[in-house]
Amino acid sequence: MVTAYVMVKANTGEADRLLHEIADVDGIVDAHIVAGDVDIIAKLDVDSPADVKEIAATTIQNTDGVEDTETYISM
Repeated sequence: MVTAYVMVKANTGEADRLLHEIADVDGIVDAHIVAGDVDIIAKLDVDSPADVKEIAATTIQNTDGVEDTETYISM
């Protein structure tokens, strides 16, 4: 099992909508709007680092309204 955290910067006014879209992605077990440099933090629990890449780099980054992401894999 691989746990990772994806920090999401949303375009202005998109955080609430994005939260629901991101939270519905398979492999994401928790997601919250936060205050600070990013708008949303999503927690992933998946089988492999490749699954983290698929969710973060393909699914989340290609979601309309996402400005930027950073991904951290838990050790």
